[in-house]
Amino acid sequence: MIKILIVEDEPAIADLVVLSLKKAGYRCRCAYDGKEAADLIEEGGFDLILLDIMIPKIDGFELMPYIRECEIPVIFLTARGALEDRVRGLRMGAEDYIVKPFEIAELLARVEVVLRRYHKTDACFTIGGLTIDTRSMKVTRDGAEIALTPKEYELLLLFARTPNTALYRDRIYEQVWGGELEFGSKTVDLHVQRLRKKVGWEKQLRAVNKVGYRLEVTP
Repeated sequence: MIKILIVEDEPAIADLVVLSLKKAGYRCRCAYDGKEAADLIEEGGFDLILLDIMIPKIDGFELMPYIRECEIPVIFLTARGALEDRVRGLRMGAEDYIVKPFEIAELLARVEVVLRRYHKTDACFTIGGLTIDTRSMKVTRDGAEIALTPKEYELLLLFARTPNTALYRDRIYEQVWGGELEFGSKTVDLHVQRLRKKVGWEKQLRAVNKVGYRLEVTP
């Protein structure tokens, strides 16, 4: 299972990130200052680090050279949104830079992108009665393959990676189709309806009033 280290000194934010990542099927550890983070990194075994900059003892920028030596991908997750900070973080070797406040769905999507880049995603996982093989892009239920279009598969993967999380329609459209959702467009709704029927998620993939959709599964 993928193991992620969250380096964040605000407990409320750390708890939210951990809860969301665990729901998405990741193992997590937390460090609340740079020294604790360095000690945990030395123990090894992490596939990704979510790193705040303004943390006690050793700040995120100071910690980056050590992390780089360990060859662990990093996503900065910080309130420092100035252009010079973003440029500095990326030049130091971070794979991505997310500014607080952020949406959980976007964080999970970016985590998935970085893990795919490093070939560290779980190749095959089960959720909602389905088995999803991300290498072959095959989806099966009880051993029988379900034929999906490329967009249906991407939509399925988005929900599967963000279970029990309400996703806004415009965010769904951005992640699957790219660009902005046009006012009045039914593209997302029509694809969700077809996906529900094909994979048997009529009860699990629920509409959220004035928001979008949420995949409800038992942890």
